[in-house]
Amino acid sequence: MKPFRFLCTLLCGALLALGASAQGTYPSKSIRIIVPFPPGGGSDLVARTVSARLTERWKVPVVVDNKPGGNTIIAAEAAAKAPADGYTLFVVIDSTLAMNQSLYTKLPYDPVKSFSPITLAVSQPMVLAVHPQFQARNVEELLTMARAQPGKLAYAFGAMPGQVAGEAFKSATHADMLAVAYKGSAPAMMDTVAGQVPIIFDALGPAMSYVKSGKVRALAVTSATRNALLPDVPTLGEAGAKGVNLETWIGFVAPAGVDKAIIAKLHDELTAILRMPETQQVFLGVGMRVIASTPEQFAQTIHDDTEKFGRIIKAAGIKLD
Repeated sequence: MKPFRFLCTLLCGALLALGASAQGTYPSKSIRIIVPFPPGGGSDLVARTVSARLTERWKVPVVVDNKPGGNTIIAAEAAAKAPADGYTLFVVIDSTLAMNQSLYTKLPYDPVKSFSPITLAVSQPMVLAVHPQFQARNVEELLTMARAQPGKLAYAFGAMPGQVAGEAFKSATHADMLAVAYKGSAPAMMDTVAGQVPIIFDALGPAMSYVKSGKVRALAVTSATRNALLPDVPTLGEAGAKGVNLETWIGFVAPAGVDKAIIAKLHDELTAILRMPETQQVFLGVGMRVIASTPEQFAQTIHDDTEKFGRIIKAAGIKLD
């Protein structure tokens, strides 16, 4: 039995050494970052900004894989089922991990068990904007129109945070408006710019260039205080929608089961990139606030927002299945 035990000991040692060696050489091949929206939105901006710098620092290709549709569920399922080797990352927004479980009876992924948090990257308010020629010049006039035409005025949204903001606005003001869903911020904004849908609730980041260029007109932001980039635009609270205080966030996760040493390496690298002055300049320029949290802080945010958004969704009666 002694030779057998000795052989087992050698084999176990070799396997441990192999695992340590594999971790030590990470990354040794290309890395994929899954984005749950088409190109052009806030999540895509974060992914492409980070991927370019990660490629430079690690000297391996870091590619962005856009998988839009299904309220981020298509991308989430693909990320959850990817190999747990650190070579697939997933850019998530709050709806993926903190809203969908309140919106759907069954999901093909578990918001907590299917992923390993890496870092909460950025947060940003939503903005209520309208087509430049829309009759209402402010929130008060918008509410007058909506109350005079219950269910007639439509607002676009490209991600679930937009609808949650819209429904919270409706609940606070007793204004009945129709929600029109799109597969991402970019197509939702395109229809608003074209006048197909006159109103939009969108994250400030992807909406900022359209506001600045005058292609849409901002009526309010959903944060508790005014945004420094839009100092003349009131908050929804100031505009009459008391209690509507929402910010949306974007973060990085990996499939559950990725080695803790690899998660730690990814965290250190991603947060270093997020804190770079040139990176912060890109994000601050579109109204995004860099956070660069620890995995534990990110997990706590997911937990807290699951409860907060769950209450809003239940009160608004939103159900998607």
